[in-house]
Amino acid sequence: MFMTAVSLAVAAIPEGLPAVSTIVLAIGVQRMVKKNAIVKSLPAVETLGSATVICSDKTGTLTQNKMTCLRVFYNNKVEEIKNIKEVDGELANLLNNCILCNDSKLSSDGTLAGDPTETALIDFANKLKVPTQKILENLPRVEEVPFDSDRKLMTTVNKDNGKYLVYTKGGIDELLSRCTSYIVNGEVRYDLDNYKKTIAVENENMAKSALRVLGFAYKEIDHMPTKEEMQNIEKDLIFIGMVGMIDPPREEAKKAVAKCKTAGIKVVMITGDHKITATAIARELGILKNDDEAITGKELEAMSQEDLEKNIRKYSVYARVSPEHKVRIVKAWQKNGEIVAMTGDGVNDAPALKTANIGCSMGIVGTDVAKEASDVILTDDNFATVVSAVEEGRRIYNNILKAIQFLLASNIGEIIVIFIAIMFTPIIASAAGITNISELVPLLPIHILWINLVTDSLPALALAVEPANKDLMKRKPIKPNKGIFTKGLTFRVAYQGVMIGVITLIAFLIGINTPNIGEHERIAVGQTMAFATLAFAELVHVFNVKSNKDSIFKVGILNNTKLLLAIGASALMMLAILLIPALRDIFNIVALPTENILEVILLALSPLVIVEIFKLLKINTAKDEE
Repeated sequence: MFMTAVSLAVAAIPEGLPAVSTIVLAIGVQRMVKKNAIVKSLPAVETLGSATVICSDKTGTLTQNKMTCLRVFYNNKVEEIKNIKEVDGELANLLNNCILCNDSKLSSDGTLAGDPTETALIDFANKLKVPTQKILENLPRVEEVPFDSDRKLMTTVNKDNGKYLVYTKGGIDELLSRCTSYIVNGEVRYDLDNYKKTIAVENENMAKSALRVLGFAYKEIDHMPTKEEMQNIEKDLIFIGMVGMIDPPREEAKKAVAKCKTAGIKVVMITGDHKITATAIARELGILKNDDEAITGKELEAMSQEDLEKNIRKYSVYARVSPEHKVRIVKAWQKNGEIVAMTGDGVNDAPALKTANIGCSMGIVGTDVAKEASDVILTDDNFATVVSAVEEGRRIYNNILKAIQFLLASNIGEIIVIFIAIMFTPIIASAAGITNISELVPLLPIHILWINLVTDSLPALALAVEPANKDLMKRKPIKPNKGIFTKGLTFRVAYQGVMIGVITLIAFLIGINTPNIGEHERIAVGQTMAFATLAFAELVHVFNVKSNKDSIFKVGILNNTKLLLAIGASALMMLAILLIPALRDIFNIVALPTENILEVILLALSPLVIVEIFKLLKINTAKDEE
């Protein structure tokens, strides 16, 4: 009875499952590295597969981050940069602003290094053959107010002989609020309110063409500003003009957004750009259809958190927002029961990355603080990589479920064999004409341990690299409050466990009824047949869990080489135990008669036939819809 109790305990516990789950996740992390996503913790892999909302930056993530200046507005006119023939007057002043109010550096190999927006401004000047280096030497920077995501402005003070030039660049709205005048054809004018209408029209026209627009202003002062004066240097500025630059959407981002839609994942764009520019890019990417799906940072600030939570599903684009707004957006989605993946690259993005279920930082332009706060680092700063990571997360989660289904069905089969054998021992013994009831156990503890730890574990591990099912990104995301044991999985584990148990029990009954041998030998044959049938039936059954819906002949038997190798290795080890006398003695089994070997082969193949019939009749997935 003690040995029987041990057998039941061993059968009930899936010893290999914790190791299998951990190794499946670890292998998934390695695969993600090859897809440009570094996952910092194993649980993040599973969470990625559950993502329902992806909040993404625009510049560099959804777009190529290769800025090119196309149009310029100055002297009350718009010109295509490629059509400009000479540089003088206000255009020269604007180009000085582009060059001096700029942190780009010329690297040793002759290429520009720095923010893509700023390098595009230097390229703009170089195209018009402006002596960039000479201007930088003649007008040295003596003070600066660095760019800030809240102010959306940058200012430098440059010395020009006995005077000082203040150059400011930034967002149009923010810049105009600091201006009191504008310059046209060398004349400074003060009717700025009227001119703002013209600026607004041209700004909108550029933005509708998906151009990112920067404004430029300046002023002259007669002395070196003090630290106190620098705090208010960005006022009483003279507006010069604005430049429109294009940052084309990534082609792969369009495909990734489309894939998200079929997968039931909402994509949200968050950017500091003008609303019109953001909506133009978002429409091109397929993120939004109507302009009322976009909201600005100012509108967001005027909205209470409760109202945002109620209306969060209406919006697909957030323009002119600061990093602080991202936390509110993430919390609002989470309040609606969504699993949120958030991208970010700056120090100010760290709170949002921490708040999100999955924080994705940028590996190229991301700060160390952002990387530390994130769960995943995108080494190519590409939105498509986020979607690939989500797809990989789904595949891993799916494969873990396959491993669980396979291992638990096997354990239930073992429990059923031993439990039924114990419950009906007198009947089985009487029918087989066996008097030594104490030996009438179908499986010994060593048999079950071998199957659980060796025979089953290798194929279960190989399921980690099982290719994704074709409909994986056409399914809806996994609900965060939904447990692993859905009705469908529980049903499959139960009926497949019963199937394996009954097949093994039949093998045992056939063995103990073998004619023309002694009672002790019949029990040994029965145990050997049960052990062999259980082991090989489970190796055959692993093909059934490759897909719950499609036939194995449609999915493909040969599409996972590692699984075939694992099954082959397990089968060879089982054959070694069955054929080598010394190993048979260790496992307390005997050489099977020829007729019994044929019966074991037929019984071992039967799970494939039974489950294929269940799939054909759609019984295998009957509970999935509930």
